[in-house]
Amino acid sequence: MKKLVLLGGGYGNMRVLLRLLPNNFPQDMEIILIDRTPFHSMKTEFYALAAGTESDHEVRVPFPEHERLKIVNGEIREIGLEEKCIFLEDGQRIAYDDLVIGLGCIDKYHGVPGADEFTYSIQTIGNSRKTYEALLGLKSGATVGVVGAGLSGIELASELRESRKDLQIKLFDRSPRILRDFPERLSNFVKKWFDNNNVDVVSNSNITKVEPNLLHNHEETIPVDAVVWTAGIQPVKPVRDLNLESDSSGRVVINQYHQLPGDENVYVVGDCAALPMAPSAQLAEEQAEQIVKVLRMKWKGEALPETMPEIKLKGFLGSLGKKQGFAYLADRTVTGRIARLMKSGVLWMYKWHNG
Repeated sequence: MKKLVLLGGGYGNMRVLLRLLPNNFPQDMEIILIDRTPFHSMKTEFYALAAGTESDHEVRVPFPEHERLKIVNGEIREIGLEEKCIFLEDGQRIAYDDLVIGLGCIDKYHGVPGADEFTYSIQTIGNSRKTYEALLGLKSGATVGVVGAGLSGIELASELRESRKDLQIKLFDRSPRILRDFPERLSNFVKKWFDNNNVDVVSNSNITKVEPNLLHNHEETIPVDAVVWTAGIQPVKPVRDLNLESDSSGRVVINQYHQLPGDENVYVVGDCAALPMAPSAQLAEEQAEQIVKVLRMKWKGEALPETMPEIKLKGFLGSLGKKQGFAYLADRTVTGRIARLMKSGVLWMYKWHNG
């Protein structure tokens, strides 16, 4: 049996499985999915798990079942491109004929001293659980610092406000205004929500050091009881260890078919792939759609197209607690209850299609 190996059960490889199963891949092929957990984790909802407004069960989706799909749980130690083999921490070796690397990312600390040691994370379901336990255990009146005011930081700060109204929350934003690359109306709506809900947005911030219970912002020191880091990402270590050509964020350079240049059997999807747009679940899924088309053409012996269609994203949806939200779709801004309902609907549809 030939082997298609999928590294990571994130949004990209879940879409690969959705398109290939039950019978859209060769009869002489086995699919092997390697992931540290026995279920797909909805990473876009980890902020709610960490804040305590959604349970662990609500951010999980079971992997599909098929007689020629094998799920392997374990930690990946090394990706052996020359050997065409994946090495796991427990000693397992898994050979592949085609490989899709979708291992996601970890936090990037930008060389800030203490950031790795003294901050919490929401990059994995395990880390999000630890963050939840830490935030849940804070005493009333404690101060939580959220470093990074991108979508993850915004959603975490707002959800934590609804979960723990007794906490002091500070959201540190490097920019002069929230979501500065998007219309001012969107920024103003989000900032007003934070003002009305007593979340302190610290604009033009620059965190230079993190100590236990202390943040250094420029020359100022700010007492905190817990810090959650949402200020940047980078590919996971096994991908970085490949020492392949990468962009400034460490994401692996790929060709138009989402393959490694010079290795048509290895594809990179999601947060590990260098693309001209920011990493997102939507981007990973759109990549996966094209990867599946390329794989099926190769398996049939068909010539690949000279050019692949440009990936076009629909926009993004964000929440401000359970009742308010914001969206940027087709160059239009949507705010308030409607935007929140839109996000809830998208999540419901995702679970329905994948669960």
